[in-house]
Amino acid sequence: MKVTPVSVSCPDSSTIEVGSGCPLLLIAGPCVLESEELGLEVAAAMRQICERLGISYVFKASFDKANRTSISSYRGPGLEQGLASLARIRQEVGVPVISDIHEPAQAHAAAEVLDIIQIPAFLCRQTDLLTAASATGKPINLKKGQFVSPWEMKNGVDKIRTGGTSQVMLVERGASFGYNNLVVDMRSLPVMRGFDCPVIYDATHSVQLPGGAGDSSGGQREFIAPLSRAAVGAGVDGIFMEVHPNPEQALCDGPNSIALSEVAVLLGQVVAIHNSLC
Repeated sequence: MKVTPVSVSCPDSSTIEVGSGCPLLLIAGPCVLESEELGLEVAAAMRQICERLGISYVFKASFDKANRTSISSYRGPGLEQGLASLARIRQEVGVPVISDIHEPAQAHAAAEVLDIIQIPAFLCRQTDLLTAASATGKPINLKKGQFVSPWEMKNGVDKIRTGGTSQVMLVERGASFGYNNLVVDMRSLPVMRGFDCPVIYDATHSVQLPGGAGDSSGGQREFIAPLSRAAVGAGVDGIFMEVHPNPEQALCDGPNSIALSEVAVLLGQVVAIHNSLC
């Protein structure tokens, strides 16, 4: 099944193409911007790894995580400071950047910095948010809600495509399976590609245990590698990963993040699978 590639701008004015016949895309970084220095460290390391493996790379970190489990959980530096840090990472490391917005009012400011605007899974049906993001003309990375079927995501795609941009990628991040658990139905991947959208597999949120630690989410990072290999074998166009130098010390989603030191081996495996299908 072929899908029309999405074009993503790079700091050097070149573009990354994501879709049929294109290199595998990796969207990766710490879940939330803990510090500018950490973001620079991860972005630089990931760019080097991806260049060696022939993978397109986009740096991801949230400037605000508005959907944390607990009121006391770290949310990030906020819109103004966070976008300033992302702009510096973009410029100094020379990679495109992506982050998520939670309110329509954030769309314009985010588009001044971000190369891709992400819509969180919990907000995938929020019409005003989707149309505001689309109106910026930026490519949109729309995460499938844990509570919706893959075929329902066509409604979100239609909302975005009528709002100003046709550049939409869809993200599979697991579906709710009872309390505090997610499962990935691999059938969802070709279903969503059937909307002529590149599909990204979220390898780390898919192994999250939402709210599983009471006042925070747990995770089963031991399943990141096998599920990533399976998703790429099923024909996805990219992988999304939360990467941290020390997941045990991460301020957000540590239990389902992958260590920076372990990324290269897994990426080597998935790019070999991807290339064998091209």
